[in-house]
Amino acid sequence: MFAGSGIIHLVRPDTFASGMPRLIPDRHHKNLIYLSGVAELICAGGLLRQTSWGGPASAALLIGVFPVHIQMTLDAGSGRNPGLADKPAVAWGRMPLQIPMIWAALQARPERAGGTL
Repeated sequence: MFAGSGIIHLVRPDTFASGMPRLIPDRHHKNLIYLSGVAELICAGGLLRQTSWGGPASAALLIGVFPVHIQMTLDAGSGRNPGLADKPAVAWGRMPLQIPMIWAALQARPERAGGTL
């Protein structure tokens, strides 16, 4: 999931612009979207290689982008979000999914998966 999302962040950054919290100035949006895309690709690599940092870094990234999910959920139905993200049921329905995703990332540790550093 991180790899796919990371690639989309880099190839189609405007897809994510509508979710940027309004407290962040517009001039920083594209750079933050690219940065989060690179971070997602790094996390994907860490998870695939079962590194000691992959799970905690992925959990931290999910927590770090949580304000974007909040903004998109609050904006759902306004026409500001692209595609399905603008549907209130979809936006509100995915919010609770963040918790098991963070939990799963934290479970992805070498000693749990049998991998090596």
